[in-house]
Amino acid sequence: MKSTAKANANIALVKYWGKRDSKLILPYNSSISITLEGLSTVSTVEFSKRYKKDTVIINGKELKDDEKNISGQLERIRKMAGIKEKARVVSETNFPVAAGLASSASGLAALSLAASSAAGLKLSRRQLSMLARQGSGSASRSIYGGFVQWRKGSKKDGSDSYAEQIADEGYWPDFRVAVAVLSKKKKKVGSRAGMSQTVKTCPFYDCWLKSIDADLKGIRRGILDKDISRVGSLAEYNCLKLHALMMTTRPAIIYWLPETIEIIRQVLIWREEGIEAYFTIDAGPQVKIICLKKDLPKIRKRLGGLAGIKEIIIAKPGQGTALINKNLF
Repeated sequence: MKSTAKANANIALVKYWGKRDSKLILPYNSSISITLEGLSTVSTVEFSKRYKKDTVIINGKELKDDEKNISGQLERIRKMAGIKEKARVVSETNFPVAAGLASSASGLAALSLAASSAAGLKLSRRQLSMLARQGSGSASRSIYGGFVQWRKGSKKDGSDSYAEQIADEGYWPDFRVAVAVLSKKKKKVGSRAGMSQTVKTCPFYDCWLKSIDADLKGIRRGILDKDISRVGSLAEYNCLKLHALMMTTRPAIIYWLPETIEIIRQVLIWREEGIEAYFTIDAGPQVKIICLKKDLPKIRKRLGGLAGIKEIIIAKPGQGTALINKNLF
């Protein structure tokens, strides 16, 4: 009863922010993302009668503060499989956790596949997406590779809220994302708390929801047409709307650092100079720059000349969550 899975993180081109049901993790709006090769989590899960309790070890440290309710996800899987054994979970990520780089997306996607497989379940991609969603909303998208849409659904039980692939990881081979890591510290306001705060207090939240469908339609069309200008400009616009919501939440949620703002300013300058680059930022300070492979050398060189960047990660469209043979224990 042991399995290991690998999952890649994803970044949202159209963001998800706010839940209509926090228990089932059902969003108020649909979202579109790209799964990224190079930002990954590997998780090994074993269910055994010899374990007296669930144990979760992430990057060598035992989890004490279970913010993502991993134990709840394991219990959900036990119930589905009809088993009672406790689990040992060991996970390793190759990028900072809880720092605005979608570690929960790759983490809960890998956990969901590894644990369900270890429990003897054989789930379809759609079933796995719905399961991962209940651990972390964005994890529903990491089940698939390439470009992915998570449908918000409308049913109370969440049976119509799952991710679907728009185009696989090989569809647009020249698409690139340069991730500028500005801080590896855990963010002070988690996404779950931030979303709840925004829905309750932001006066512009209804405007956000009314504008989402146009963003979804435009970016989906841009992906299918391989139109970097359309995808990039709409992703940038959607990102700025999201952070405007956060900043007008009470109390305000401001994830940006001075270096975040400087990279935004530089990206705008680069575009004026003919380099096609666009920024997007999730719930954290890190800046992701959307571009094509041909412009990457210039972008990387210019990023290398900016202060405050701790690491630059270059990613292309990556694969969906999959079982692997090498266990972590």
